[in-house]
Amino acid sequence: MSPLMPDTGNRMPDRRGRLAFARPVAEVRPVRDPISGIRYFNRAFTLVEVLIAIALVGLLLVALNAFIFSMGELWGRGTDRRLFDQHVRAVTHFLDQELRAAALPPAVRIGDTPITGQEVAPEGASSDNLLTFVLPEGSRLLTWPANSNTPRPMPLPEVVCSLQAREGQGLILLWHSTLETRFTEDPPREIVISPLVSALSYDYFDSNFKRWTTQTVLQKDTNGALETPQRLRLTFTYGKITRDTTITLPVATQGLPNF
Repeated sequence: MSPLMPDTGNRMPDRRGRLAFARPVAEVRPVRDPISGIRYFNRAFTLVEVLIAIALVGLLLVALNAFIFSMGELWGRGTDRRLFDQHVRAVTHFLDQELRAAALPPAVRIGDTPITGQEVAPEGASSDNLLTFVLPEGSRLLTWPANSNTPRPMPLPEVVCSLQAREGQGLILLWHSTLETRFTEDPPREIVISPLVSALSYDYFDSNFKRWTTQTVLQKDTNGALETPQRLRLTFTYGKITRDTTITLPVATQGLPNF
């Protein structure tokens, strides 16, 4: 550089001979939006920035996937137990509703015993003393068989039901209607309410000693008649899990008068 020439740095003369700073090659110019008038910088991402963004998103997806699978394993560990408890509650609620329906007026009156013990002879088995009740309108689980004359027979009312627990089969509901022509000759039909019921027992309250006793069979009074228990006890078993539930047997109550 000549010592007579001033140091102009990165300045260069413009068209009029005046010195001006030269624009950098990578200078970012602001762009004005034609609609809103907002000025912004129009600058694209570099390749390094794109690769870093892809890597961060990939790490986030891997972490989210690991979290979801770990939570699924924790939730799935107790699935059998939750489903088993739900089944126990559903079966107990169903039996409680059916027994209450058997004790509603006008089918029964005050002083009647809507739920009693009777001797029932299942098909292909010896007779047994079972807890028996009558459903005046039947039940949604009772499916009547069809034949050539009546492809879709109407369910009969006055259905006599009995409960029996069988080993390897579960809780069985034996049922037939008193309006059937062969009610006394044919054995009752059968339906499995729950295959997980392993035992059926009866709770009696001793008013003399003020205590409860659990019996596996229906007890008899001093006259030899079957005595109705105060509570019904169900034992559910699934693998190593066992649940016991009790159902208080209802008694006949006074109905509302007809207006």
